[in-house]
Amino acid sequence: MTATLSIVIPTLDAEKHLPRCLDSLIEGLTAGLIRDLVITDGGSSDTTRDMADAAGATLVTGPASRGGQLRRGVAAARGDWVLVLHADTVLSHGWSDIVIDHIREQGGPAHFRLAFRESGLMPALVSGWANLRAGLFALPYGDQGLLLRRADYDRAGGYPDQPLMEDVALARALRRSGCAITRLNARATTCAERYLRDGWIRRGARNLWTMFRYMIGTDPERLAASYRR
Repeated sequence: MTATLSIVIPTLDAEKHLPRCLDSLIEGLTAGLIRDLVITDGGSSDTTRDMADAAGATLVTGPASRGGQLRRGVAAARGDWVLVLHADTVLSHGWSDIVIDHIREQGGPAHFRLAFRESGLMPALVSGWANLRAGLFALPYGDQGLLLRRADYDRAGGYPDQPLMEDVALARALRRSGCAITRLNARATTCAERYLRDGWIRRGARNLWTMFRYMIGTDPERLAASYRR
């Protein structure tokens, strides 16, 4: 297959998680799928930038804003298709074959099935709700990854330069532009540090409240300030 896929990863002091993420992408290189890797950094003070250089990535730098970082990262990507991943996301074995099939079939935007590295009832419930939400409302979060044609991304207007809910904003714009968002039969496993720190119920409720406030028009800057607190 002709390499047609750009991987875009936003980072900020991601040295703890980035190696696992990059390791899971190797099968895509072996399959001839990946054209380039773009690391879009928001001012890391650890070894993240060195890791990006060692991986042969295109390094894009700018202010630490998830939406702005992603907008700059996709702008630097050269592939006809883009796969956006968080730095703490690890794709399951076999993901590249599934993505190749999706691209060959000219599918629309798609996300992976979310899972957490932690086991137990609460991780299963939270990931199950996230997958249900993404399926029912076509609103995947960034930790579920997003695969889409560059043309569809451009037609939707791309990621807005905002610090929070940039993934939801793009998903809504894609729907308005006529793109149906589907789920790929592969898993994106992510870290649950915030849930473990804040508690699964408290963090989950906080995420739902943040989503609700965003949907009724609260400014993303205000949401981000509240979210960080």
